[in-house]
Formats: sequence, C-alpha cells, structure tokens
Amino acid sequence: MYCWLNKHIDPVIPLFSILPLLSCFALNMIVYSGTMILCADLPHYDLTTSLDQMVPLVPEWMIIYFGCYLFWIANYILVARIYRDDRASFYRFVTTDMMSRLVCAVFFIALPTTNIRPEITGNGWSEALLRFLYGIDQPTNLFPSIHCLVSWLCFVGIRDSKKISAGYKIFSCVFALAVVASTQFTKQHYIVDAAAGLGLAELLFYLNRKTNLYIPAQWLFTRLNEKLYHFLKGEICEQQGEEKSF
Repeated sequence: MYCWLNKHIDPVIPLFSILPLLSCFALNMIVYSGTMILCADLPHYDLTTSLDQMVPLVPEWMIIYFGCYLFWIANYILVARIYRDDRASFYRFVTTDMMSRLVCAVFFIALPTTNIRPEITGNGWSEALLRFLYGIDQPTNLFPSIHCLVSWLCFVGIRDSKKISAGYKIFSCVFALAVVASTQFTKQHYIVDAAAGLGLAELLFYLNRKTNLYIPAQWLFTRLNEKLYHFLKGEICEQQGEEKSF
C-alpha cells in the first residue's frame, strides 16, 4: 500500500503533507461550524458601513466566489510541493493556517457578526447560484472573512519561492484580490471583514517566519506520519529512499 502511494500519489502531493493539510481542513470546518452552533442564540452585530451600502450586488461574481475552492486546493498542494525539501517552511505555513482559524474562533465567539442580505431578483445562472449560497450558508461568522484569509494565504504561501514563476505569483495575487471583491459584490462580507482577513494572514505569516512556533506542529505531524508509515508499509519498496517520503 505504501509503495503504491509513494509511486503514484507522492509525485502529485508529498505524502508527508497530506495529514497536515487534511488537519487544516478539519480545523477550519470545526471552527466555522462549531462556533456557529455555539453562538446561535447570542446577539449578533452588524458591521455594515455606509461605504458597504454603496457596493452593488453583482451575482456574476459567484463564479469567483465558488471558483476559489479550486484555487485553495491547488495552491495548498503547491505549497507542499515547493517545500518538499524544506519541512520547516511547510510547517510554518501549516501553523499559520491553523493559528488563523483559532484566532477566527475567538472573534466568532467574542464578536458574533451578521448582515442583512439583499433581495435577489432575476432568474439567471448567477442568481440561482447566489440563492443556493444564501440557502446553505448562514450570514454569520463574518469577521474576519475566512474566504479572504485563505485566498491571501494561497498567495503569501508561494510569494517568496524561487520555484514559482512570476506569472503564477501575479495570477495568485490577482485571483486572491478577486476573491476579496467577490465577497463584497455577493454581499457575503463587508469591507471590514475582508480587511481583517488579509491583515490576519499577513500578521500570522510574518510571526511564524520570525519565530519557532511551528516546531510543535512539525514534531506532532512527523510522529503521526511515522506511525502511519509503519501501519501502511506491508512490503519493502523497491526504490531506495522511498521510506523518507513520510
């Protein structure tokens, strides 16, 4: 089993990175859904400003708002690939991601937020997508915006790597900013939510680059990967060095 994973999966996404990245996703879901349930009966605050009210509803931005999920997957895998031989940098990124969700949880609990969504008129594909979004996603847990936070992490995670072309870095920056715009034009978030998401991403990424806060995460996931490796390894791999993938 391990040899098959090492041969077919590791070239696409390094095996050592799968558990940490899945843990990032799990923590995100726990924080977002858990705090929503926990704070359901608490007073929620509307941080709408007059500037927010001037931004029109443009349902066509739904294609960016939903498209960003593919962007997140691609760039998180890309971060793992470019830091395959630099585990410290990879775990700094993972620690930044996880710390950001814990900070979001504090804000979601201490300052529950909401907004008043506009009426959707029209029967086009974009209006249908927007109605679908409004139906599955409650207008809570807005500050900071996780959509903006994660999209910006997708950019800063590759920003300093010499392995990534300037063109793709520019694309990632522009697309991340387009996601920010989509949160405004779909009325999912307001300006303060977006600013907080971008600021939090930059602050925590800088903090983890300057400190060793990543070490506990690296130690934990390294131990877990070792145990997983011994569990999966049912045969001796033919190629030398494959045991180092975890």
